Amino acid sequence: MSRVFVDTSALYALLDADDAGHAAVKTSWIEILQSDVTPVTCNYILLETCALLQNRIGIEAVRTFEEDIVPLFDVRWVDASLHHAAAGALLIAGRKKLSLVDCVSFEIMRRSAIRTAFTLDRHFQEQGFATVPRQQGAV
Repeated sequence: MSRVFVDTSALYALLDADDAGHAAVKTSWIEILQSDVTPVTCNYILLETCALLQNRIGIEAVRTFEEDIVPLFDVRWVDASLHHAAAGALLIAGRKKLSLVDCVSFEIMRRSAIRTAFTLDRHFQEQGFATVPRQQGAV
């Protein structure tokens, strides 16, 4: 069975109709749901997405996310080992725009042999992963 890692950037664009990436993300999300692809994410993405939705759109967006979208995921829970590996990668990279959540996501993808991310974040392509929707001008 095929899997795709789901990132905050795509989830936010999916739930915010005013986001520039909304149309492309919505089309890709429907394709994922209609396929045999399993959407995978982690609890750090769930936390980050909830905080972003609540802050920018409101609690009803969080409710939609929690009730309608989260149940569709195979959620990977970050343990101490995974957190420390990702924190180490973040410190080695030393880049301001790269987040701990990004590094956790990359580590989960590597450990789980997931090659594709549902994201609008170009860092995934920089790390050698395929992305959907495909990003124009990305590395």
